[in-house]
Formats: sequence, structure tokens, C-alpha cells
Amino acid sequence: MKQFKWLGLAIVFAWFFIGGVAHFTSSDMFVRIVPPYVPYALAVVYVSGVLELLGAIGIWIPRTRTWAGNGLIALTICVTPANIYMWMNPHLFSNISETILVVRLIVQIVLIACIWWSTREPVTA
Repeated sequence: MKQFKWLGLAIVFAWFFIGGVAHFTSSDMFVRIVPPYVPYALAVVYVSGVLELLGAIGIWIPRTRTWAGNGLIALTICVTPANIYMWMNPHLFSNISETILVVRLIVQIVLIACIWWSTREPVTA
């Protein structure tokens, strides 16, 4: 079971670390998916990128693992409107198949479960 927890942490780390970096290297793409009713889209992209990076690092520190996991769950819930916006407006994202837009929403649920499961109990070596 311990190996699966480590695998869960590795998946969560990779997801958020790579995603966090991408918020800065591909910020234009992330700004495009911010729903129009959210003000200061670029600032939101940068702040969420920083939070993703902090959460990714935080899950590797045993003392902060559960808090970082809670933060990543909250962040994942907070960015859900962007994924719903994309799903409801596929014509704006014609380079992404509608199937992928639906799968993204399902992946978010699986990701939240993975974050919760892998960050609840201490993982020891």
C-alpha cells in the first residue's frame, strides 16, 4: 500500500508542478480558458500557477502534506469553472476534441480523489 501512496504523491506532484510551470511558460493559453466573468485573468493564471507549485512542493514535506493536499483540492475545485467554460464553449477551443473536454472534467474528480487519498496519512520510507 505504501508504494501506491508514493505513486499517488508522484502523480499529484507531476500534475501540479508541470501545470504550475506551464502557467508561466504558456500563460496565453491559460488566459484563454479563464471564463470572461473572472476579472484579471492574467493575474489569476499567475496566482494559480504559484499555488500549484507551492502545493506540489508541499505534499513532499510530511508536516505540510495534508495542508498542501487540502489546498490542492480547493485549487482544483476553484479552477473547475475554467474546465466547464471550455466544455460549454467547444467552438472556442476547436483544437481540442469535445471528448477531451468531457474527459478533463472526469479527470478532475479522479485527481481530487488521488490528492485526498495520497495526502491523508503520512507516507514513510
